[in-house]
Amino acid sequence: MPQKSSRRAAAEPVSHDHPDELRAPNAWLMMLEGRAPWEFAALLAATPWLRKLPRGDGHPVLVFPGLGANDVTTLPLRRFLDELGYVTHPWGQGFNFGPRQGVLEQCTADVKRLFRQHAKPVSLIGWSLGGIYARELAKELPDHARCVITLGTPFTGHPRATNAWRFFELVSGQQVKDHELLEQIKQTPPVPTTSLYSKSDGVVAWRCSVMEPSPLSENIEVHASHCGMGLNPLALYAIADRLAQPQGQWKPFEAQGARRWFYRGS
Repeated sequence: MPQKSSRRAAAEPVSHDHPDELRAPNAWLMMLEGRAPWEFAALLAATPWLRKLPRGDGHPVLVFPGLGANDVTTLPLRRFLDELGYVTHPWGQGFNFGPRQGVLEQCTADVKRLFRQHAKPVSLIGWSLGGIYARELAKELPDHARCVITLGTPFTGHPRATNAWRFFELVSGQQVKDHELLEQIKQTPPVPTTSLYSKSDGVVAWRCSVMEPSPLSENIEVHASHCGMGLNPLALYAIADRLAQPQGQWKPFEAQGARRWFYRGS
């Protein structure tokens, strides 16, 4: 049987439900997560270049942190987007210890509030577990969501194909065995949706972050760690490019010209 190209493989979604069918990143990839501080240093070095990106239109952007993280971790991303002209908002619920009682209800209320306050749909950005919140909110409130952007979010495959599932069960008090819920999470939101993923992610198996390409969905491969993706200048460039598209005129990210050296799309 002929082998599929690596580009095609990167675009194929994973539908495995059994934890043994897709393994969590190995110890070597976990060790590579130590490069996150260097990604922040690269962001500081690239700031003059990033500031030359197209200005935002002032629409609201709600940013969700990853598992066990809080709004401090998304501060560099939010400051970057604020400087471009967007109006960013933190999730404001302290540390993200999973969808415990009242968490998703507050997220829903926040999206509705921002929609009323700005009279514009809200872009939803989520890092890791935060991306699950962003996707589910867009499904629940499609008229309130302008677009969804996730960073290293495991929305397909089995939750045990990550190195964080035990921590999730510990802090959330929930188990990753609800197959009906897992099927729901796999569904792509009905709004423009972008998944940023890294094949060198040391926390989430990268195939768990790949959607079936469609007219309103795309996958963008970036060279980043999981813990540093929200600080990585390549990831921030892609986020800014996605947010800058006029509402109702969404087009997939094009890895052409100089971009071909840094990105691979689906």
